[in-house]
Amino acid sequence: MELLGAEAAGRGMVVQAAEEVSAAAGPAYWYGGPVAGARLAGRLGFALLEAADDWLAELPEEFTGRQVRTATVLDAWAIDRPTFVKPPRDKSFPADVYADGSGLSSDLDPATPVLLSDVVTFAAEYRLFLLDGQIAAGSRYAVFGRLDPHPLDRHGPIAAEIAEFVDRLVAAIGPTLPSAVVVDVGQLLDTYRPGYRWAIVEANMAWFSHAYAADPARVLDVVLQAAGPREDVKPSDLPFVRP
Repeated sequence: MELLGAEAAGRGMVVQAAEEVSAAAGPAYWYGGPVAGARLAGRLGFALLEAADDWLAELPEEFTGRQVRTATVLDAWAIDRPTFVKPPRDKSFPADVYADGSGLSSDLDPATPVLLSDVVTFAAEYRLFLLDGQIAAGSRYAVFGRLDPHPLDRHGPIAAEIAEFVDRLVAAIGPTLPSAVVVDVGQLLDTYRPGYRWAIVEANMAWFSHAYAADPARVLDVVLQAAGPREDVKPSDLPFVRP
């Protein structure tokens, strides 16, 4: 947050905390949580872009490497084997592997949407900020599930593999993503043979995603398009505007 704020200030933008905002003196942009963002969007005139809740579940298994399905908390309460359960957008409960449905809070709304997926192991996970179908910035953020940020070497072999994977993804399903979005990818270990394959971990809102070790200037470019003035939203992005 501080690095992006410094980058924005360096571009001559006024940076304010949500609780300090009363009115916008000019075009307004957002970087922060969905609740405050939704509260301020109408008043300040910005639009928040995000992928559909079922985006990951609708992908071909070629890109997910595992079975993922949309469900509700009510469905999740009924699972009887280890399953990775996560809310598709808001952090209404911790995304985690649950041994069975009893691990989920009974206080949740049964109608809350969730994503259920097979339990898999990612050797390393990378956050990619995509702008108009291209990788604008990237960072490793985890190794075997443990936080371990490291800059993505744009000229290294891993970056080349990721770029090739993202090119295939965008060519196949590009219209299902907004023009500015975060896609997390990982090295999915193969249970039956040595090595790994690239797979999508999830999609996230660029305006609510940690940059980790990615270039703040490039990240800010993506955030400004993902959460900028409503009148500047491209026609192709209108289906992705958060209600």
